[in-house]
Amino acid sequence: MKIRLLTVLVGLAIGFVLPTVAQQKSAIDPKQQIRVLAKKHDEAVNRHDAAAVAALYTQDGVLTTYDHGSFRGRKAIENAYARLYFNRPFINYFTTVNRVTAVGYQVNSTGTWSATQNVNDGPAKDVGHYSWVVVREGDTWKIRMATYDKTDRTH
Repeated sequence: MKIRLLTVLVGLAIGFVLPTVAQQKSAIDPKQQIRVLAKKHDEAVNRHDAAAVAALYTQDGVLTTYDHGSFRGRKAIENAYARLYFNRPFINYFTTVNRVTAVGYQVNSTGTWSATQNVNDGPAKDVGHYSWVVVREGDTWKIRMATYDKTDRTH
């Protein structure tokens, strides 16, 4: 009887512990967290909210673009988005996270981006690749360095 009770108690304990461990693992899973960060980035870009985009970067973050050079610091990144990118009528901006690699206290993320916008002769779609170096600041992930290139434009 005591062995049966002990077996039941151990089974219940395992039943409570395993979901908690799994939940903790998923709560800190870098791949999922980077996808959340990419979604926040896309939402801010699609709202043309330069301050929200810049807030996703570390204080000393660096943005390097294929067409306008590099910008260091949140304020410079905010100004770059407001002045250079949000004067265009984006219809939709989308980031696809392809690879996430944890290296020490940082995460490297690479993938693709696409931006559909209205131009003089109708909608055009720009596509390219991105590379992010992401670090934890408290409970959130922030972009320390972002590099973008453009590979194609289609009408």
